[in-house]
Amino acid sequence: MMIQMTSKPYTQESSDTAGVVYIVEDDEAVRDSLKWLLEASSYRVELFESGEMFLAKFDPNAIAVLVLDVRMPGMSGLEVQEHLIARKCDIPIIFISGHGDVSMAVSTLKKGAVDFIEKPFDQAALRSLIERMLQEARQRKAKAEQRSLNDALLSKLTPREQHVLERIVSGRLNKQIAADLGISIKTVEAHRASIMDKTNSGTVADLMRVVMNANRPPVKDSGSMR
Repeated sequence: MMIQMTSKPYTQESSDTAGVVYIVEDDEAVRDSLKWLLEASSYRVELFESGEMFLAKFDPNAIAVLVLDVRMPGMSGLEVQEHLIARKCDIPIIFISGHGDVSMAVSTLKKGAVDFIEKPFDQAALRSLIERMLQEARQRKAKAEQRSLNDALLSKLTPREQHVLERIVSGRLNKQIAADLGISIKTVEAHRASIMDKTNSGTVADLMRVVMNANRPPVKDSGSMR
């Protein structure tokens, strides 16, 4: 099968945003074949002959996709997936195997793998799948960065502002929040204005987006604070 070489230039700067393809495969011939195939399409590729080597060296913050063999000496691909889940590493995984079966495919997909393909695989289909998954990785990275930014905004709030925010999110009116916390309506309004300013929110809808797209919920209090 002939593979067309692309003219897209490869640079370290462009690869940072284009992403990296991690290949974890114990068969050297398969590793080399995949590396040649993907680098011919200007992908940045990093090879690992075992799951242990990959887990020790990969960058969890990189925009990346993982092409992972299921059956390997030592740590299996399924064990690598479990390890990544435990570390909360949100990387798209494409499993490859010469011994795949339906139950194994279903198991990996239920745990977050994006696809499961058997050797020998179609090269053009694999390239297309990797490009789609790198785009998915970019989107996941952008969402993670937005969540971190929103967390930072919410961390600026004082404990009392957090309690007011909790009630705003619950749909409570200013007079209800004042009664809940035993403070005046004007104090609630002042807290509300400060919350909007600290979270860069122009409207309540903006504020809700900050809260909903953050990792941390508003701090809950156990009762009225007077």
